[in-house]
Amino acid sequence: MRNSTSTEGTAQETSSKVCAVPAPALPQIPDPQHVAPADARRLSKLLLLRLESLEEGTQEYQYVRNTLIEMNLTLVRYVARRFSSRRESMEDVLQVGTIGLIKAIDRYDPSRDVEFTTLAVPYIQGEIKRFFRDTTWSVRVPRRLQELRIDLARAREELEAEGSHEPSVAELAEHLGIPEEEVAEGLVACNGYDSDSIDRPIQAGGGGGGKQQTGLVADLVGTEDPALALAEDIQALKPHLAKLGDRDRTLLQMRFGAEMTQSEIGEELGLSQMHVSRLLTRVCAKLREGLLA
Repeated sequence: MRNSTSTEGTAQETSSKVCAVPAPALPQIPDPQHVAPADARRLSKLLLLRLESLEEGTQEYQYVRNTLIEMNLTLVRYVARRFSSRRESMEDVLQVGTIGLIKAIDRYDPSRDVEFTTLAVPYIQGEIKRFFRDTTWSVRVPRRLQELRIDLARAREELEAEGSHEPSVAELAEHLGIPEEEVAEGLVACNGYDSDSIDRPIQAGGGGGGKQQTGLVADLVGTEDPALALAEDIQALKPHLAKLGDRDRTLLQMRFGAEMTQSEIGEELGLSQMHVSRLLTRVCAKLREGLLA
């Protein structure tokens, strides 16, 4: 009985001693953003293992997580350079890529024994691609057409490599194995990807080899011509004028053709100015009713 009690007490003491063993101290990294790549990989592995054992929300957890983010920003810059040809601000691309890095850190599982970069790079790249897909189109189009634009661009490059002409809709449809109607829809949707200011200057090559401004894009944009609407109204009015009597047509010709006053028309036709006014009002009302019918 005594031996059992003694053994139990010894086990409790041993257990308490094991539990009391402190966790290894965290490595102090004064400047995480300037750590060498080899050191960053080694330290990231240690910090990710430590992050797994820490309670979220604690000060130590935040320190480890923030250090991992700062130390792996070089991965974000590495992936972002692939998209440097885009017109978007590189600062925006880096911010979006950092979101992908944070997601990779939060979802990394050390037990799978996979390099952190193997998970982080696809996360960063996917977040940047999603950013371009959702925000860079000037006109919002369905995702199906956004993806079709990429397929059309690739198909055009492949067909142009085979010949020197611009591929037709039929050739693009045959190359991609889709209907021509879908290709036409995709080509129209491509116009919604880029937009430009109508105040942008137009430049053309000059005689000395330089470029000279020849005007603005706004100069090429058509506007509504009031004379065209007047011509349409005249053509629509002709059949109604033909139905009028001789006196009514004479009144209209004198008033609107010769631009005579009502008093002058009255003197010419032997009518009072009031009578001429009533006749013109009736004729105009009749023509207006015919045009609006």
